[in-house]
Amino acid sequence: MTRLKQLLDNKGASAVTIEQSASLADAIRIMHQHRVGSVIIPSSSGEPLGILTERDVIRLFAEGHTDFEKLRVQDCMTTGLMLGNPDDDTEQVLVLMTEKRFRHLPIVYEGHIVGVISIGDLVKAKLQETSAEAKALRDYIHS
Repeated sequence: MTRLKQLLDNKGASAVTIEQSASLADAIRIMHQHRVGSVIIPSSSGEPLGILTERDVIRLFAEGHTDFEKLRVQDCMTTGLMLGNPDDDTEQVLVLMTEKRFRHLPIVYEGHIVGVISIGDLVKAKLQETSAEAKALRDYIHS
């Protein structure tokens, strides 16, 4: 059973963050610079207040919001987040993210953001696990 901690250790446990008072344009630039699909908005104590994702940006644009320099992250972010724990099971998290239809899960330990897991991270881990199992079975059959 794989835990989120293992995925964070493999990919590097970090989260790209931005202040809630920043502009939406700044958030977009940071996502582009770091090649990520989301930024976390932390409180002053380090707990996640919200998340801003590529989907949020697309939705805002589709709704007619085009002046991204004037929009503030705090007015655009998704709140009421689901949060993960490093000890959570990857398969359970994959099911949850698929059922609830979200792609980025902030991981929190002792009240602080320790990373973000994406649905892509989980799919990649599942493919690697499946490939290793298949190889082990082939090796067993051929021995």
